Amino acid sequence: MTDYAQFFGADSPLAEYVAGFAPRSQQQQMADAVGEALDGSQILVVEAGTGIGKTFAYLVPALLSGRRVIISTGTRNLQDQLFKRDLPTITQAIGRPVRVALLKGRSNYLCRHRLSLAAEEGRGSEWLRAIRHWASYTSAGDKAELREIPEDAPIWPAVTSTIDNCLGSECPQYDECHVVQARRAAQDADIVIVNHHLLLADFALKEEGFGELLPGADACIIDEAHQIPEVAANFFGVSVSARQVSNLVRDTVAELVNAGQSEAEWRKPGDELDRTLSELTLALAGTSGRQNWDDSVGDKSRQALDAVRESLTAFDEALGPLAGHSSGLDSCGERAGAIIARLDQICGDTEASIEGLRWVDVQRRGFSLNLTPFDVAERLAELISRHAGSWVFTSATLAVGEDFSHFLSRTGINDALTLRLDSPFDFERNTLLFLPNKLPLPAAPDYTRCVCEAVRPLIEAAGGGVFLLFTSYRALHEAAELFAENGELSLPNPLFVQGEAPREALLNQFREHGHAVLLGTASFWEGVDVRGEALRLVIIDKLPFASPGDPVMQARLEAIRRAGGNPFNEYQLPQAVLSLKQGVGRLIRDHDDFGIAVLCDPRIRTRNYGRVFLRSLPPMPITDSIHDACDFFDNRQAFELTAPA
Repeated sequence: MTDYAQFFGADSPLAEYVAGFAPRSQQQQMADAVGEALDGSQILVVEAGTGIGKTFAYLVPALLSGRRVIISTGTRNLQDQLFKRDLPTITQAIGRPVRVALLKGRSNYLCRHRLSLAAEEGRGSEWLRAIRHWASYTSAGDKAELREIPEDAPIWPAVTSTIDNCLGSECPQYDECHVVQARRAAQDADIVIVNHHLLLADFALKEEGFGELLPGADACIIDEAHQIPEVAANFFGVSVSARQVSNLVRDTVAELVNAGQSEAEWRKPGDELDRTLSELTLALAGTSGRQNWDDSVGDKSRQALDAVRESLTAFDEALGPLAGHSSGLDSCGERAGAIIARLDQICGDTEASIEGLRWVDVQRRGFSLNLTPFDVAERLAELISRHAGSWVFTSATLAVGEDFSHFLSRTGINDALTLRLDSPFDFERNTLLFLPNKLPLPAAPDYTRCVCEAVRPLIEAAGGGVFLLFTSYRALHEAAELFAENGELSLPNPLFVQGEAPREALLNQFREHGHAVLLGTASFWEGVDVRGEALRLVIIDKLPFASPGDPVMQARLEAIRRAGGNPFNEYQLPQAVLSLKQGVGRLIRDHDDFGIAVLCDPRIRTRNYGRVFLRSLPPMPITDSIHDACDFFDNRQAFELTAPA
């Protein structure tokens, strides 16, 4: 068995290549456990607190094992970090070069065929010209290379492919396909880096025509594993969006032109489908956000949906006589049939329909109709057991206190080794947990105003460097108005508000300024890393219980009730605890960091379940005195904490 002390001890070769490397007993413990799991084909679940260095703790054993390993992450940014920074550093430090491949979903790669179609349509935008120039020299075709075009720019869907519109081996540019090349590289690699959705796609054999990765892998390491149940619920569900239907019509028109079929009669079924789709969009316009199917799909919407299904069928039938004219048109016909089949499942008109919740998500630019399974644990367990070998699941938030049962039950894992490792950071000396007193319960109509008034003195004492995290957009926008330059509680600090710019742009501005205040919700609770003096105060408005009005949440709770369980104790409470751990985890990201976490919700002290939250947080001294909290910053002399003029 490998002695990992030589890699994580005082004389580690990593010290020469990793700035600030220091031995951490927790990191070595985790490496030992991962190594044993890889050697013994075991399932290991590890909660690794912030600062342990879990990435290196699983990468070193993976590299030294000599096995073929799949590493799955939660985000593309973490994929890029592993591929471009962490793995090259470790392989150089330990002198063990391996073949590494980075594999993303199809929508991340340029599709040369669809680029040709976009050019023929005469889109002619600056973005399209930039992409055509980039296409002339790129070898990987990864759109992350072209940083000058925003990731969510509307041009990308026109020049990338999905599983629906990819032509596979029938594509005229198959030999130059970047997805095919990336898959081939992955087949030959020792370490393959994927994301959770792609891992599940390979599990379920959904991407036919490109071969499989997992049958040849000896082990899977799942980083940010707390995301897996939600990703699986979305993946195993069924969805049809307005964009999918409109893209089908647009792509069919492009393929008709490409195949020389430009007669007007070929366009009539597409025009009719566009018309009925617009009517359904208008019928659903009275609702917003995620809504239960029965609550939002009234008679008018059902009639409009029936009209869409009829026009989709007519559209599919119109493409029938064109079969064989081109692979592109054949693909469009297959897509139409697939959308019809998914709609039949969602509407419950087929035996293939899964047991789950039917719901509608209505947004400003369109809608989606969805069928989400109540529980994916059984399906995940089946897939994991089908692929024998070692499995390592790790994250900073997997346990409620010392208990892993919530995560294990959601993933269907029954026989696993578990390990919880505390952060090596000195929370008792460098942090404070402030629980304001005299705040009303969150249901009070003026709750957000009271929170803002209560924390404003502390924001001033900190001199900025503040994350104010909310559980709802409504509260975020109310606080933004109060703290704005002309607001009633105006702050002297720069104010950054989620939604005003892309997340990474806001974070970069926040870091660079050092004394700013950032208001955020959902996406800022996790996966955000601000080290040093730029972030020294994290304020959380409420305990992050998921909205009871969310239809997917309602369905999950009802499924637990039907099974004889307790929805609050089995789902709502543990999920909220894990979310709170993520939010508080934004505060301390390095050994020299310091700061205060503020939990405004009085229920953490007045409800019995409050103790569950507190026991799950790092060992932070607790106070309810605003004076003690302000003194914490006054007594810190390490940083200049004066707010900008």
